[in-house]
Amino acid sequence: MQYVLLPFILLACSLTLHAQPVSIVFIGNSITYGACLTDPSTEAPPVHTAALLREKGYEVAFANCGYSGSTTVDFLPGDKLLPRVVQAADSLSRLGGPLVFSMMLGTNDSAMRGTKGAPVSPDRYRHNLLCIIDSLHARYPGSYFILHRPLWYSPNTHNGATYLAEGLQRLQTYTPVLDELPRERPYILPGDRKAYDRFRRQHRKLLTPEAGNSGTFYLHPNKAGAEVLAGYWTKSIIHNMKNYVLQDK
Repeated sequence: MQYVLLPFILLACSLTLHAQPVSIVFIGNSITYGACLTDPSTEAPPVHTAALLREKGYEVAFANCGYSGSTTVDFLPGDKLLPRVVQAADSLSRLGGPLVFSMMLGTNDSAMRGTKGAPVSPDRYRHNLLCIIDSLHARYPGSYFILHRPLWYSPNTHNGATYLAEGLQRLQTYTPVLDELPRERPYILPGDRKAYDRFRRQHRKLLTPEAGNSGTFYLHPNKAGAEVLAGYWTKSIIHNMKNYVLQDK
């Protein structure tokens, strides 16, 4: 029996010795936070992302700084949410290894009304993202920022804020901004772009039906959707870790 177990023991030791440490701060809104999930602390997309990265051999520490209803305005220097990000990053940066910020913002920026700063124009969205990123990078030199495309939502989305078809159309104008920013800063990296279409096609399977002011709408991932989104984030993070983040270490 000892001889049968030995290869597995050696494999476990090998994985431990070659684990690649990374600290990730997830910045986002209610989707990142895990709204509509039974237990966001165990079911939110960042939790699943960390678990998938660990399965791939990364030693992961993370903080979920998703906040429901937030826009890029809420994370600007001097506003209410950036101190939470700084507190999390201060703690994680002491662990060693690269510090990565995984960002998915824009859903609430695209609203017609009801969220802070809405509606946020593409130019203002770009300005806000750069202000957030540059302020954090000045505090954490050597950090990286991975920008994911916000998810599709149904064109009748209307809860405490008003989104509707106009908001969904505005959301599309943010994608070129997300594609341009990595060309302007070496520490800004392109994140996932594919989840949007997957959730649009399979919204009844992956998003939670919610009663709204303009009928049943789809905005937040359900349990299965949170796992699917985590898969897209994980793939993007690993790509960037291998090709950029770890290349600089």
